Amino acid sequence: MNYAALVTAISTYTENTFPTTAMNTFITQAEQRIYNTIQFPSLRKNVTGSVTVSNKYLSCPVDFLAPYSLAVIDGTGAYTYLLNKDVNFIREAYPTPTSTGLPKYYALFGPTTSAGVPTTELSFILGPTPDTTYSVELHYFYYPESITTATTTWLGDNFDSVLLYGSLVEAYTYMKGEADIVMGIDAKYKEALALAKRLGDGMERTDSYRTGQYRQAVT
Repeated sequence: MNYAALVTAISTYTENTFPTTAMNTFITQAEQRIYNTIQFPSLRKNVTGSVTVSNKYLSCPVDFLAPYSLAVIDGTGAYTYLLNKDVNFIREAYPTPTSTGLPKYYALFGPTTSAGVPTTELSFILGPTPDTTYSVELHYFYYPESITTATTTWLGDNFDSVLLYGSLVEAYTYMKGEADIVMGIDAKYKEALALAKRLGDGMERTDSYRTGQYRQAVT
């Protein structure tokens, strides 16, 4: 289901025509709820960068929401995956910033600054401070481009039911729909969400070799 089909479906179900701004709000709010409920692989992103000698900070990508893993790559190409800790752990373990070495830990430090003014971009702090320049590889959680601007997305192509019913929940809330209708739509949304979660948090995280094929008990 692409954007145009989704808009048509929402208007048909609600028997209403909404301003584009309101319609896009319904859809983006639904996307956000879905993406924070189910960890689809399509929400994972990978970037590479570098850390420099004596600089214990590393800027996060602008679309960064949460980390999956951070690895330091040495000159031989060997990966060392860092352990996620709190800032106070790193400060306590490495109280002297001039203590350098191959980083072992990282923590989400907070916003970066530009000319002394905090920005919307976050940063990591590493421990110990890098003793040389290293390549880094970050896997992280992000919101993919909304179907309202991309016109087609993985979610719309592969699990449009949860996107449709999630958008309808937002639309009926906007319309101040009758309670029984809202409850019915919300029940359909939760049903679709459960099926999508079975895919994203279940089937996509295993295979028949590891766990065997699913078997239903025969009575």
